[in-house]
Amino acid sequence: MLKIHVPAVEMFDSKTETFIKSKECDLQLEHSLVSLSKWESKWNKPFLSKEQKTQEETLDYIRCMTITQNVNPTVYNALSADNIEAINKYIGASMTATTFSKETKASREIITSELIYYWMISLNIPMECQKWHLNRLLTLIRVCDVKNTPPKKMSRKDVAGKYASLNAARRAKMNSKG
Repeated sequence: MLKIHVPAVEMFDSKTETFIKSKECDLQLEHSLVSLSKWESKWNKPFLSKEQKTQEETLDYIRCMTITQNVNPTVYNALSADNIEAINKYIGASMTATTFSKETKASREIITSELIYYWMISLNIPMECQKWHLNRLLTLIRVCDVKNTPPKKMSRKDVAGKYASLNAARRAKMNSKG
């Protein structure tokens, strides 16, 4: 969870041609599958795409991430550049100590909230995890997938090489020629 402080600011509303004062506010935000699902249901497009988000879409995602109750909508327009930077850093954080030894090539599959829910169900991941940081949940899904994948069989050439090195080690240990 990310906690940010939004200072009070005075803004000009060009539609009504009036000045609006926003009150200072503390927001609690969660980048989770729940917030992703809310955003996708409103915008009808995948959030996890390479497509650049508009300012309106970005602010709406921050609204979807907000778990603080009864937030005045003008607060989102009062977010400072430092607030946005902190939010983007939080969204990009891995939130886990798990690393993977070899990178797999990126899938061309479009990842949506429903696909992530499917992965959770098929891997028997409890629904409480939908409130985890999204990157942590995706790491758990990847770990489950890796652990559930049977090990690759060795090729005949690899098996023969392994046996040859074992035999050579035994010959050296016993001082024999075969």
